[in-house]
Amino acid sequence: MIQDAFSTRAGFNSAVRGIKKTVGILESLEAGKNLADILGEPEYGDIAGRDLLPLLRLLLIDKRGYRAFSANPLTIAAGLPALAAEFARWKAVDLVAVCHDPGRGLLIANPKQAGQLAALGPLRPRELLVVYAGAVSGDVPEGLLLKAAQTAAALFGGVKTDVEADLYRDGGEGKRRVIPAGPVRVERMTPRYSVEVTNELFHNGNVEAWKRIVSAYHAKYPGLTVHIYYEDEPIMDINALFTWGKVKHGGSIQFAVSGRDIKDVSTLRRYLAQGASPNFEPLLQTPVMYGMYE
Repeated sequence: MIQDAFSTRAGFNSAVRGIKKTVGILESLEAGKNLADILGEPEYGDIAGRDLLPLLRLLLIDKRGYRAFSANPLTIAAGLPALAAEFARWKAVDLVAVCHDPGRGLLIANPKQAGQLAALGPLRPRELLVVYAGAVSGDVPEGLLLKAAQTAAALFGGVKTDVEADLYRDGGEGKRRVIPAGPVRVERMTPRYSVEVTNELFHNGNVEAWKRIVSAYHAKYPGLTVHIYYEDEPIMDINALFTWGKVKHGGSIQFAVSGRDIKDVSTLRRYLAQGASPNFEPLLQTPVMYGMYE
């Protein structure tokens, strides 16, 4: 109950911090920033799951007038990050995509950012997808906002669909464009593997080692994607593992790999374990890093 939350000093201070964060997010939204971009900033890194759902309703729909459309796509478009280029042309609207994944929790992304779509990893068909669409500036009819959310959801689902010319606003298209989206590729994701932190702290040296290890793996296998998790939350930016200051000796970080024809997971796990240990420095040597999978 709200009364219980204010009954102690700690509860009161926590509630005040929550209110300040919400106000800060709202101010950023009113300045034209995307909600997924805002939540990716370090000061909002602890907002997830149960805290995120009421924010979506309060800030996007109640305060900013966004319209939402939910779907359970039967398939997921192949090459999902490639859709970002199309969404970025929708100058009239801002988009936020929220995926409800039973294994990974609530995932949020700015569909106009290819990196954020890639970070979602392989989405599973039939899971709940909600797309929010709001006006970038001026008056955008509610019908067009809803159409934008519906069209974006269709593209996520690999459905060939047309796009209203008004969504481009200043793009000069002048007519509807038909956007094809291919069927889902057969991909899979490995189970999550734990890597224990044996250094006294997962500091910036460990972070840099992990970034280079993952980069080397992606360079060797461009069709595969490494996903990082900490305390069951997906980590979009490995730097956050140091920024939060939470990962200490004895803690564990999880990873999984998705894609087709997955290879060298045991090698990747071995290098990540070294990167989380006091013996991380050799991994910062670029020639060593980019030859590790040869």
